Amino acid sequence: MTTRRRFTLTQYLIEQRRRFPSASGDFNALLLDVALACKAIARSVAFGELGAVLGNPAVDVATGVNVQGEEQKRLDVISNAYFTEMTEWGGHLAGMASEEMDEPYQIPAAQQRGKYLMVFDPLDGSSNIDVNVTVGSIFSILRAPQDVIDSGRDVVEADFLQPGTQQLAAGYALYGPTTMLVLTVGNGVAGFTLDPNLGQFMLTHPNLKVPEDTQEFAINASNSRFWEAPVKRYVDECLAGKTGPRGKDFNMRWIASMVAEAHRILMRGGVFMYPRDTKDTSKPGRLRLLYEANPIAMIMEQAGGRASTGREPMLTVQPTALHQRIGLVFGSKNEVERIERYHREPVAYKDDNPLFAERSLFRA
Repeated sequence: MTTRRRFTLTQYLIEQRRRFPSASGDFNALLLDVALACKAIARSVAFGELGAVLGNPAVDVATGVNVQGEEQKRLDVISNAYFTEMTEWGGHLAGMASEEMDEPYQIPAAQQRGKYLMVFDPLDGSSNIDVNVTVGSIFSILRAPQDVIDSGRDVVEADFLQPGTQQLAAGYALYGPTTMLVLTVGNGVAGFTLDPNLGQFMLTHPNLKVPEDTQEFAINASNSRFWEAPVKRYVDECLAGKTGPRGKDFNMRWIASMVAEAHRILMRGGVFMYPRDTKDTSKPGRLRLLYEANPIAMIMEQAGGRASTGREPMLTVQPTALHQRIGLVFGSKNEVERIERYHREPVAYKDDNPLFAERSLFRA
């Protein structure tokens, strides 16, 4: 296949930079460093067991339990190292934060510090890596507070606690049958496919849009007994199909890799739900606000979709902690708005669906 008339990621970023004549180029350079880290992770994922990178702790990789209380896979740690090592040297970052690190990551003293912050999940869906299911990386770029830029001081947790509306860029890499990079710099959403011959991300999806309507939804049905009434109502109406209040049949999906779910929704529409529930009342949700929910929300909103907690727009939430968890609903605009409306309406819903009722297929 010819690459003629296809922009590379570099060329795309140059075109975007032309909207800001005074831009220095640091922002583009940072994104290209991120893309390089994603290429390195894609290579490790592709080798799988042949590369001795799968599984749990090994003698050559320091793994354990991360700040989330989750057991780290080898590739979690390796992917985190790729992100830090390939972006710390360029002089573009003042600091970083990651799912795999308890505290903010400081740029080494020997390196120049810049004006941006990066937050990232180096390997989303890593619980699936041993069974060869699509995984990915998620990242978000923020501007560092002015006093950090002026003083060059070490970053602290509070520097990262910015609402999603302050994101300058967000994206994810998808490591599947092909490696893709999906990116927004605040001017729509573009998708790039890694050309293995050239080693370049090529622009293949220049203007991704989420359809406003859908007949697909994604949710982990094993948590149904913990769902709040508005979520139960929505799911039951979808399951009722043509004979129910929605008047159409829905398909239910669940990959357990949010990057893969987000990509499917970008390609053909749908709604993803990992809502707040009562399974663990100490956690107001399962996903992390800063480096999972916010970047995916920015991508969805830039593509014409919607992202929400169920109660308020995701991008307006003020973070209170670096590893804060939150409920997340995103995808086709009309479906997300319906779920938000169900949360606003008075509770008058009776759960009479036999699938999830007290005495059901799953309850004796």
